[in-house]
Amino acid sequence: MTQSHNISFSIIVPVFNRPNEVKELFESLVQQFYKDFEVVIVEDGSSLKSDKIVEKFKNDLAIRYFYKQNSGPGQSRNYGMERANGNYFIILDSDVILPGNYLSIVNKHLNESYVDAYGGPDAAAPNFSPMQKAINFAMTSVFTTGGIRGRSEQAEKFHPRSFNMGIAKKVFEKTGGFSKMRFGEDIDFSIRIMQSGFKTALFTDAFVYHKRRNTLMQFYKQVYNSGIARINLYKLHPNSLKIVHFFPALFLLGFVGGVIFYAFGIKWLLLLYLLYFLLIFVTVIWKEKSTKIAVLSVLTSFTMLWAYGLGFLTAFWKRIVLKKDAFDSFQNTFYD
Repeated sequence: MTQSHNISFSIIVPVFNRPNEVKELFESLVQQFYKDFEVVIVEDGSSLKSDKIVEKFKNDLAIRYFYKQNSGPGQSRNYGMERANGNYFIILDSDVILPGNYLSIVNKHLNESYVDAYGGPDAAAPNFSPMQKAINFAMTSVFTTGGIRGRSEQAEKFHPRSFNMGIAKKVFEKTGGFSKMRFGEDIDFSIRIMQSGFKTALFTDAFVYHKRRNTLMQFYKQVYNSGIARINLYKLHPNSLKIVHFFPALFLLGFVGGVIFYAFGIKWLLLLYLLYFLLIFVTVIWKEKSTKIAVLSVLTSFTMLWAYGLGFLTAFWKRIVLKKDAFDSFQNTFYD
């Protein structure tokens, strides 16, 4: 029998210099079939503010807008949750767009089988650019991430990511919300939610369209920092490090080794890499029916694995071998 819950949603969105993204997010929120929600925008010290966009949508959405000194996304989410009126917080990144039925799906799940926290996957919208579709493939494909971002990861072990997650108000009050980590703070939060005994779930049908980065260099920097964050998370939560997290580093070392072997006439290792990327190319051709997206997907997949692996190995050397703390190791990367 379905149990009804008196749920009131507050959508929490930290923003840093992204007014165009906020506009697209608002446009998707206006189109939601489920209408009972407020939007809390936390401007994190932006020089390019979203206040004018907020003003344009204030008659269509229940928006609350706050401007604060820059402190990073995690602390900005906490700031928004502290001021939210709802009893269930939906946390989104500013670069997502919601399908019209997103909130209806979430509300249905929570009323049929209530959980204290949930996460959902991300996808590429049909109108995304070829580069955005290629980046989405690199971030979600079983060939690159092992499918751990929301489609094949076991639901009971799923760690919600901040681009698409929800938590009950009581979860925030007990855990204190996000830590001061600049990267990996959402996974750290998810781990602490589980450690606190709260019930979590993966809602596979509550997906968002995630635009992510627009250039290969921006994508490289983002994924490099994610590789660093994985070791920082290990230092906080040793059990969080899994075999799959080593794969990008092994990919990088294997590729470098293949180039060296090739110089000595040993070609088989690089041929394995060629077959791997050929498989990616054919898969994307079949899925997207686009040679351009397929070529870009090969490029973004290589970039993701190399950047994450390099960040992982850099952090491993500094944090584990040299035994430096996170601030001393990555002050210029995270804390300037």
